[in-house]
Amino acid sequence: MPNISEIANYAQDSAKKLGIKKFDIYGSSVDATSVQVDQGEPKQVKASNLSGVTVRVWNDENTMGVTSTTDVDPKGLELALKTAYEASFFGVKENVPDFSPEATVDLAVQKHEKLPQAPVSQLIETLLRAEKDVLAAHPAIKGVPYNNLAQRDIDRFYLNSDGAMRTESHSLASIYLYSKTEEDGKKPRSAGAFRINRSLETLDVNGCIQETTEKTISHLNYEKVKSGKYRVVFSPDAFLSLLGAFSNLFNAQNILDKQSLSTPDDLGKQIASPLLSVYDDALHPANVGAETFDGEGTPTRRISLIENGVLTGFLHSAGTAKRMNAKPTGNANIGAKVTVSPNFYHVFGNSPADQELSLENAENVILIDDLQALHAGVKSLQGSFSLPFDGWIVNKGVKTSIESATVAGDFLQVLQSIIFVEKELELTPAGVCPRIWVDELSITGE
Repeated sequence: MPNISEIANYAQDSAKKLGIKKFDIYGSSVDATSVQVDQGEPKQVKASNLSGVTVRVWNDENTMGVTSTTDVDPKGLELALKTAYEASFFGVKENVPDFSPEATVDLAVQKHEKLPQAPVSQLIETLLRAEKDVLAAHPAIKGVPYNNLAQRDIDRFYLNSDGAMRTESHSLASIYLYSKTEEDGKKPRSAGAFRINRSLETLDVNGCIQETTEKTISHLNYEKVKSGKYRVVFSPDAFLSLLGAFSNLFNAQNILDKQSLSTPDDLGKQIASPLLSVYDDALHPANVGAETFDGEGTPTRRISLIENGVLTGFLHSAGTAKRMNAKPTGNANIGAKVTVSPNFYHVFGNSPADQELSLENAENVILIDDLQALHAGVKSLQGSFSLPFDGWIVNKGVKTSIESATVAGDFLQVLQSIIFVEKELELTPAGVCPRIWVDELSITGE
């Protein structure tokens, strides 16, 4: 990707030439390499470079046009500005997006430079060893059908005609393993794990292998579960999938579009158990791919969404913030329509020490590790869900895998029914979160 100040100069020149006074540009470039293996052989090696910019132009009547291009040389930019300018005369007249008032505010200093990428041969070797270790862990494990080791270099920038100019770069490496068993007369069982860090060197490959094998082995001896109401413990991953599925709760764009479980008047309402607090915190130290600004150039920050069970905040773009008389929060994605999405959840609890619950002495508790079919089993505007899951029934620390079952409930009810939030936080792709105990949920077994 060309140097950002060069892009800014081309853009200024072209805009002047075209008589455009107001514009902004957001761009990113991702350089990625990923490998997959199958039964001791490399199966796929993929290298890609995706770069693109989104250009927005406002005309003198203050309507706006948008265009995207992958061409960031002077010619490409000039064409993009011209196209966006022409489109601006057909732009919406109401709630026209505008620059973020914070596009020129100083960023929180979080400079992560790019790290050198490992050679492809090293990626393949690492993943082949991981596959071999998983297969060697137990005779019943016959394959690791889904696996991936990837590294990415990411560059992003934002600039506008008011003099905003931001840029950042970082590197990421991630590994995913998902194993499958075959045993005579038994159903195949599977489990997976994921790790992410800044580079292959710091990636916890062994931790990923260990988690995958331990989980898989724990599912080998399974039993049916009786349908009924159970006390349920959600793994960090499972709880965050559920929170993500109902993120319209905090999303100001959804709220304004009346596509949300919340209304603007819900701020300050008790919507969850007082034991629960939820933040959106892009700059959390555990977030290795932390972005310091969003698509509109607004700095990202820590936003309190639920504080001791009380709904305390929404996620905003510049446009939703203006309409709701709030501040932009650094959660905007720029495009034909500006959308809002969470960055990185930080969920924690404030359970009194004398009310410690533990799986060591709990009886008949269901531990849900992983929720499935989230796109199909969630009615995000009704708040209800019915989802198949992988998990165990736990009695005094002894975990027995559940053959197959679904969990159903109402998300707002789940938030109210939280009885314990564990201390220990775990890193997942969506954020950091502890295990969450919920009093009663309907489980349907065979």
